Amino acid sequence: MPKATKKETKKKSKKPLILISNDDGIEAKGLNTLVKEISKFAEVIVAAPHTQQSGQGHALTVSNPIRATEIYKNKKFFGYAVEGTPADCVKLGVKELMKNRKFDLCISGINHGANTAINIIYSGTVSAATEATILGIPSIAVSLGSFTFLDFEPAAKFAAKMAKLVLKKGLPKGTLLNVNLPPVPQNKIKGVLVTKQGKSDWDDFYDKRIDPNKKPYYWLVGDHVLSDKTNDLDHKAIMEGYISITPIHYDLTDYKMLDELSEWNIRK
Repeated sequence: MPKATKKETKKKSKKPLILISNDDGIEAKGLNTLVKEISKFAEVIVAAPHTQQSGQGHALTVSNPIRATEIYKNKKFFGYAVEGTPADCVKLGVKELMKNRKFDLCISGINHGANTAINIIYSGTVSAATEATILGIPSIAVSLGSFTFLDFEPAAKFAAKMAKLVLKKGLPKGTLLNVNLPPVPQNKIKGVLVTKQGKSDWDDFYDKRIDPNKKPYYWLVGDHVLSDKTNDLDHKAIMEGYISITPIHYDLTDYKMLDELSEWNIRK
């Protein structure tokens, strides 16, 4: 068998190009831990919010200008800090800031706090990955199920494992992976479960407060209510110490309702 030429060898050894975003901001520990781990086997470019953008969902900025600043760390180009939503970051990054590059994968995270059950709808982390999926880039959202647990290393290592698998196997068109890890040390993780999106919700309300000028303002507060009882649902899985992987799709059609709706005689 003839030996590969230098040109062919160089082509085969080319690193994958991975876009990393989040909703906690470009300086977030979760993102920077992820970048460090993924950079071991891939070329990484970051496009992340300039400031905290949690709970933005899939909002896009359409009535205000979006500014992006090049960020350098250790004298090397790190990525872009975008004054916009997580979805803005990905869309602007892919379609304009890095339009001459072809990304092999997008990873959004590592989010500080779970993105499971109803939280998926609100999540800027998931929406950044969803926007990449819409743009034709295989994507993974990664979250750590706590606002106080600070060890992102297990999540980063698992994200790297999943990234390599997705790069090898690909994902169906329109599908992304939503990955959540329990807030426990590596040796306490019980395993990995493929799960469905749960139904757990929030018991929340607005706390009315008064500012120094005697004007009212409102602060959203509440508690997460775990209604899911089995480990095949995302939030219950991480509560039990498992890593949860949920394949999700941006097609929101309720297919079961299609037939029933057709019987409503709407056209008559």
